[in-house]
Amino acid sequence: MLKLFFTFPQSPFPLPSFGNTPPPPAPPALPASPRPPEPLAAMEEPEPAGAAAPPPGLRSLLPPREFLCSRKGQLLLAEAVLSFIIFICYIASLAASFMMAPLLEFLLALFLFFAYASKLNEKFKGLYWPLTDFLRCVTAAIIYFAISIAAVSKYNDGASKAAGVFGFIATIVYAIDFYITFNDLVTFLKQGSSDSPEGRKSEDEDSDSDSD
Repeated sequence: MLKLFFTFPQSPFPLPSFGNTPPPPAPPALPASPRPPEPLAAMEEPEPAGAAAPPPGLRSLLPPREFLCSRKGQLLLAEAVLSFIIFICYIASLAASFMMAPLLEFLLALFLFFAYASKLNEKFKGLYWPLTDFLRCVTAAIIYFAISIAAVSKYNDGASKAAGVFGFIATIVYAIDFYITFNDLVTFLKQGSSDSPEGRKSEDEDSDSDSD
């Protein structure tokens, strides 16, 4: 047989090989670039001292924290909240004729709350504040006890029952308040008697008798 040999010109580009040739070596890893430093967190500028404070007009309406934490402030706040709840219950109930009593007690408790918070009792000393507060607590306890019994016994709707239950709770709160106010009233009357001219005269006589 004749063997024909053909000579092809050598290609300048390497021909692909389809055999089991090893993969080409991986390119060398580039050195890791240094991480840029994180920018420093900007320091928050301190707010001015008067920025968060309420305006003077609004601050005058807010009660001081000392009064809110006091026993009298907590009692007056509880009386105002309970009276408002009872007022709402009576409006939604069949016993709507009783709604004026809790409304008046709510307004009186709210007035005395802001009066004691703003120290009006120290500015207007001509008004007997302990006596007025004592009479208010006694009458409120009696009225709440009476209308609560009537609301629970005469009416069957849920709002009247709720008003009666809150009325009994308000009776207890007012009873505690007039007991505490009674002690303040006794102290107030003792101070008034000692400051009166007759009290001073008796004290002078006692001092003269002691000197003799």
